[in-house]
Amino acid sequence: MTTVQQRTATGAPATTARPLRRDRGVANVFSHTVLVVWAALTILPLAWMFVSSVKDNNEILTDPWGLPAALRFDNWVRAFNEAQIGRYLFNSLVVVTGSLTLTMLLGASAAYVFARYSFRGRQLLYYLFVGGMMFPVFLALVPLFFVVRNAGLFGTWTGLILVYAAYSLPFTVFFLTAFFRTLPTSVAEAALMDGCGHFGLFFRVMLPMARPGLISVAIFNFLTQWNQFLLPQVLMQGDESKWVLAQGLAALAVNQGYAGDYSQLFAGLTIAVLPVLVVYAIFQRRIQSGLTAGQLK
Repeated sequence: MTTVQQRTATGAPATTARPLRRDRGVANVFSHTVLVVWAALTILPLAWMFVSSVKDNNEILTDPWGLPAALRFDNWVRAFNEAQIGRYLFNSLVVVTGSLTLTMLLGASAAYVFARYSFRGRQLLYYLFVGGMMFPVFLALVPLFFVVRNAGLFGTWTGLILVYAAYSLPFTVFFLTAFFRTLPTSVAEAALMDGCGHFGLFFRVMLPMARPGLISVAIFNFLTQWNQFLLPQVLMQGDESKWVLAQGLAALAVNQGYAGDYSQLFAGLTIAVLPVLVVYAIFQRRIQSGLTAGQLK
């Protein structure tokens, strides 16, 4: 650290601390190096998977790190049709759309009540919701299996949607409760004075104001539910036509591992990853703005 002598309004010398430029340079180099390494660890496996998806099996086995002699997108067609990745992709879209809609509707409603209303037992209920984040999924698999089966929802999309929504609610309520507390109370009071009811206040005033937070938590829930593997493996046994993408990829990895058709396997993995990458690329700025909105208000 270096010190610089300055004069105050009374003429007395004042000493201010200023960091050395060398320290700042070392910190910048270190931070940029970490970011470059992290980006390489993230991008290179995805790039290798994409390149392998347009190779033939001989090229994958003999030259795994080389470029393909020709782009063979027919691997994608075979994975989409023969390996039924298209069907599993549609099933995942149906399940995740239903569970995400239910999660956001129930989570936003509960979070709004916890954040804006006072009633007896509010803190207890809130901590019960938040406590669900500390409960690992695998500890509840056995009782969850019997609950879903006894309810007649075993092997159905409805049962999987309800379970996905239940496990996504704790984080949703925790995140949105903090976000709703940052919204200005004066707007809600003005809407009530103008004759807006509590139901209309929530859907017509508060939800539009909470859009950044809603988008952020919706994207996190989408990624979590889309990549879920353990729950569908336990609750969606039986009919393969109802399997979601994670189950289809697991079956494809086993089958093509024995058959030696690795090009189809990499093509199926690429098709499964593309929706996640597209969603994140489109809503990247929304995620950042939603995470920082509560601090800026």
